[in-house]
Amino acid sequence: MAGKVAEQVRPRVARREAEARVRFPRVDRFIPFVVLAPSVAAILVFVYGFILWSTVVSLSRWQGIVPDLTFVGFRNYATIFTSYRFQSDLRNTIVFTIFFLIGSLVIGLLLAVLLDSRVRGESFFRTVYLFPMAISFVVTGTAWQWLFVPGTPQEPTGLNLLFRKLGLPVFIAWSTTSEVWPGGGWQPDWLRVPLGIPLAMLPVIIAAIWQMSGFTMAMYLAALRGIPDELREAARVDGASEWQVFRYITFPLLQPVTLAAVIVLGHISLKIFDLIMTQTGGGPGFATDVPGIFMYETTFKSNKYAEGAAIAIVMLVMVSVLIVPYLIWRLRTETER
Repeated sequence: MAGKVAEQVRPRVARREAEARVRFPRVDRFIPFVVLAPSVAAILVFVYGFILWSTVVSLSRWQGIVPDLTFVGFRNYATIFTSYRFQSDLRNTIVFTIFFLIGSLVIGLLLAVLLDSRVRGESFFRTVYLFPMAISFVVTGTAWQWLFVPGTPQEPTGLNLLFRKLGLPVFIAWSTTSEVWPGGGWQPDWLRVPLGIPLAMLPVIIAAIWQMSGFTMAMYLAALRGIPDELREAARVDGASEWQVFRYITFPLLQPVTLAAVIVLGHISLKIFDLIMTQTGGGPGFATDVPGIFMYETTFKSNKYAEGAAIAIVMLVMVSVLIVPYLIWRLRTETER
């Protein structure tokens, strides 16, 4: 009896489903658009809309509380690019980015190789190396500020106090000097700032590397664990040394991870703000100043909204030069697959 009822019901259900598909043939096609519409609208308004608005403001004469959108062309860009402070910011950003990338990648790779060798206590060391990444840059900047405050020869503080207790000579007061190495730096005629490495940037670089090297370690360690052991074992059987195995097999397979790490770390370094703001405040002088701090003070302390917007657009262009080619390359790679 139940079987006969089921046989009678099935055709009716199938008929109703067919009628529903005929009546609403394209409903399923619109469901993804309906689901994505709110997030797409939010991105268009709060990301690209604000970028467009910042561009408009950067081309205006808005230099006070009262809005003034009078078009002045690229005058604000000329003003910031010829200023001593912004040229210092660009130099400091380049120095910070180079040393931050190299330090984070090298230390992260070394730690990953060490942990991949199955050392005793691997879980403990992995947690220790990853812990700084969980701390905000504000906390990191505050802690390292205390460590690098030199104090006086009579009353040393921070690391100098530790060195004195150990009978070691105190380190150079990097965080309190505006000196540029080497020998004051090289200054072309078309620049207002000397080129070189501001010594005050070194404590900031050390703090940033300390926090982010665990991130690169995690990326490299995951990549190393994903390399088949058969490849390295085959090379060892053929007589390759451990260095040759790493150089010709392991390291080439890590290149995609290295590229991804460079993009992430480069993006962080180009828009760095909170770490330097809490650790040095951009000083002494402008030795550790960066565009993010300059933009904040120009916009919200000096009320020069047009110049602040111009600095923001320059920062956007710097980040885009790094990220957009990578996104295009990834899109082409996925399309070819």
